[in-house]
Amino acid sequence: MKGTTLGGLALAAALTLPHAGCSSGAPGPSAAVSLTPCTVPGLRSPARCGAVRVFEDRAKGAGRTLDLSVVVVPALAASPKPDPIFFLAGGPGQAASSIIPISVGFADRLRESRDLVFVDQRGTGLSGALFCEVPPDDAPLHERFDSTFDLAAIERCRDDQHADLRLYGTAAATGDLDDVRKALGYETINLWGTSYGTRVALAYLRAHGSHARSAVLDSVAPMSLYLPLSTAKDASAALERLFADCAQDPACKAAFPALRERALAFIDHLDSKPLYATVRHPVTGAREELLLTRDAFLSGVRGVLYSPELSQLLPLAIDSAVRGDLGPFVALSLELESSLSRSFATGMFLSVVCTEDVPFFTPRDVESAARDTLFGPASAMEILRACAVWPRGEVPAGFRDPVESSVPVLLLSGALDPVTPPAWAEEAKKGLHRSASVVLTGAAHTAATTACARRIAGSFIEAGSPDGLDTACAGSVPRPAFFTSFAGPP
Repeated sequence: MKGTTLGGLALAAALTLPHAGCSSGAPGPSAAVSLTPCTVPGLRSPARCGAVRVFEDRAKGAGRTLDLSVVVVPALAASPKPDPIFFLAGGPGQAASSIIPISVGFADRLRESRDLVFVDQRGTGLSGALFCEVPPDDAPLHERFDSTFDLAAIERCRDDQHADLRLYGTAAATGDLDDVRKALGYETINLWGTSYGTRVALAYLRAHGSHARSAVLDSVAPMSLYLPLSTAKDASAALERLFADCAQDPACKAAFPALRERALAFIDHLDSKPLYATVRHPVTGAREELLLTRDAFLSGVRGVLYSPELSQLLPLAIDSAVRGDLGPFVALSLELESSLSRSFATGMFLSVVCTEDVPFFTPRDVESAARDTLFGPASAMEILRACAVWPRGEVPAGFRDPVESSVPVLLLSGALDPVTPPAWAEEAKKGLHRSASVVLTGAAHTAATTACARRIAGSFIEAGSPDGLDTACAGSVPRPAFFTSFAGPP
């Protein structure tokens, strides 16, 4: 998160559907949903859309209601299998509707026989999104590269919402999800969760496991992972891995000699003396003054590490910055942030994290977890500041206990992941008694961007079992070749 952007932690896409928002005087939840044909931008296949009404306060079972946006991409078969795949988005704050085109691509072969279902989780997308105002892409660079939260903007966002911000946690979302399952008439479903979506999937397995046939957990966030307590450690490990891979690649090493040492010296210099520079704005082309601090620089680096494809450019961007040209780094960082923030529901992110994560650690814990890491405690401390002014809900008893389940589960991890590295999948696996954990060597956050992971996940869902999976390809997924110039890799 950067300054007044207040967001930018998930993939963004636009979806035009019938409005599915909130109501205070509408009738209560219904037992079925009526789906009508609709068009999803970026998706050539036909889809059907509708809304399932739930109470905002599920415990009370009365009062304000939410219309949860539902999109079903029907199976191609005339007689599809009865158990569809429900895709659960990340963030928290990302709408499932924003990942429809890419997810349909992930599950292209599976869609031959199964419906694909996308439910905008409460507080996201068209399900009463808790959006906060974000600056436009052509906002001044000094705003975009402010590494601190604008607490006044967060308070405005809080005060502008008409929702009870305490009621948008994961437990409520899993209850909503099961209501959608019932409304659509499915007895059992397959879950496919990514990043924060794996927390939702795990919570669903605990609460409604009898209705789950299988689950794919990609970039696993177990109940023992408190966002963003481990961010500094995990991101530092991913950056060290990038430095090591560059040093072991002859072309990268020749183009950027001693990259790690020079980068660390540059970061230390920013720590003592932030860099004033004139940079051409990537959107407007205007030349602007920019103050780059250590934390702002590392925030941009951490975001790029989420994607192996963007990380191809990171040695080149860091080398250019060290040489005094911030243009490539600024362009790379803003390209990522712009794609992330436009449909990201920052209010929902805060409602989840401020209730389910932040109460379980202290500033002292943040300092301890970030000690001796390159990234340090700044990012997590900013979340603590934001949560101090955001309403906090209640966490159900036992919510943070490890999830025990006998439902077949496939856990996918990217070896390069800066936020949910493979160790977290191993942590979750302890209570998943019919599971297999697979590490993709050249993948980062969202392992299913690799063809290998998609093949493994497809075989797993078809079989409904982790037994006998062919995972041989996982150890040979390459990191995309580093760019040694703006012409590309050698």
